[in-house]
Amino acid sequence: MGKIIAGIGTSHVPSIGGAYDRGAQNDPDWKPLFDAYVPVREWLSELRPDVAIMVYNDHGAEFFFNKYPTFALGCADQYAIADEGMGVRPLPPIRGDFEFSRHLCESLVYDEFDLTLCQEMAVEHGFLVPMHLCFDPAPDWGVAAVPLAVNVLLHPLPTALRCFKLGQAIRRAVEADPRDLRVVILGTGGMSHQLQGKRFGAMNPAFDQDFLNRIERDPESLARMTHQELMEQAGAEGIELIMWLVMRGALSGQARRVHRHYYAPMTTGMGLITFEEP
Repeated sequence: MGKIIAGIGTSHVPSIGGAYDRGAQNDPDWKPLFDAYVPVREWLSELRPDVAIMVYNDHGAEFFFNKYPTFALGCADQYAIADEGMGVRPLPPIRGDFEFSRHLCESLVYDEFDLTLCQEMAVEHGFLVPMHLCFDPAPDWGVAAVPLAVNVLLHPLPTALRCFKLGQAIRRAVEADPRDLRVVILGTGGMSHQLQGKRFGAMNPAFDQDFLNRIERDPESLARMTHQELMEQAGAEGIELIMWLVMRGALSGQARRVHRHYYAPMTTGMGLITFEEP
């Protein structure tokens, strides 16, 4: 039987990837963020997960407004690095686990979640930034991964509650897998930010900190929030936080917080929280 051993909520800001590629981890503006992930990588190396489920959104590299699925699940043994307009980043391809993806697809469909199944899928910064913050890419990441892309761009969007229930269905699927896989699930995006309109550049650190409190202690209250409430509090792009609820829904009530960090130098609140199952 498979088991979810841990969950991670983390931002996926694209500029983090640029700083990483430039080797700017020790620059004064970036050091507080990158230092926060050092103990996370050490913790994950001790947990030794076999598979990481990455819940993220694609920003136009693989899907666009003419065809944007609500939930798209990778079902392949390898995923290419997408070119987001500045060349392919110097990262190894993502190693998948086809058999686990196949089982996950089948279980989620029978649990009444309609998925777009992707036998070919290129991943971009929404996936890659959390991946290289949490796992060493050399030589081959050390963990297989399954991309789960969520529509947080093209309305109508899935509700926060639907995302939370998807996490619960993922937990049931993992526990029904016949292999003894150790699975970590990552919910990514946000935190508060708005990148267009009159509120361009707006952040809400108080809301972000409250969100971190509630996702630990009262995630159901977050699942009850409407899109309107989330975007009023966290900005239009802050709606990405519904993807953290997929992660939280996949954890038990006994999961304990291990790490927490928040950094808001400009434009986007960058948050991190990790949970470990007993």
